[in-house]
Amino acid sequence: MKGSRKVKGGIPALLFSSLTACSSGLSPLHNHAEAGKDAYAIFVGDGPTGAADLFAVRGDGGPAFQITYTDVVEAGPALSPDGVTVAFLRGRTMRDTVPGAVWVLNLMNGAERELDLPQGAVPPDHVAWARAGDVLFVRAGAEVYRLAAPPASAGARLARPDERLTADSSFSVVLGDPPFARVLACGGSLCAEGANGPPTPFVQEAHDAVRWGPDSLGYLAGDELIVRPVGPGRSRRVLWRGAPKRPREFTFFPGRPPA
Repeated sequence: MKGSRKVKGGIPALLFSSLTACSSGLSPLHNHAEAGKDAYAIFVGDGPTGAADLFAVRGDGGPAFQITYTDVVEAGPALSPDGVTVAFLRGRTMRDTVPGAVWVLNLMNGAERELDLPQGAVPPDHVAWARAGDVLFVRAGAEVYRLAAPPASAGARLARPDERLTADSSFSVVLGDPPFARVLACGGSLCAEGANGPPTPFVQEAHDAVRWGPDSLGYLAGDELIVRPVGPGRSRRVLWRGAPKRPREFTFFPGRPPA
């Protein structure tokens, strides 16, 4: 971008202004859902320019709508346990084909913030929240880092062995509460892997599994979003419209129970 000023992370100033354009005090979910209260999913899709952006849809369906507007790749969103913040990965420049930085987006007011990893860390490939919502775990190659969740100072450091176990569980899509199995992709289907025995296929021709609350699993069958109960019950289709090209990488907030 000729003549533009560089800012932190190598993003030109003109591009950076578009990254933070939604930081105006207005919720990215405005007119669709109330952040931290309603049930909604956030996911990755191909935006109008072809770059991977973040989109959202209410848990009961309706229009899918875009919540980030950038020309850099975005991936791996993870909603905080309170549904107020989404952490995700973002490229540093328009030339990046994989993300190189960790960002958080406040869904109440649209404020964004990049979280620094230690100097020399390889590009991150996964981000997840601790159950209490006070810690973010970031996987970067063979390493896992622990960061204090905003608004605290992030202060990234390597996860201790006991934290590494918690992080590995957070990176997985699990079934049940307490969890009794994790979900794996296996040959175009979804498999459940318990503590003992090999992974067992349980949903055919499905992909992009997401934990849909404590007792259900969401997944894509083609471009249809399906929610299946872990126990007895019937699967249902989330009736959405206007979904972007190649929806993928879902994260879900089940909503806040009524007081």
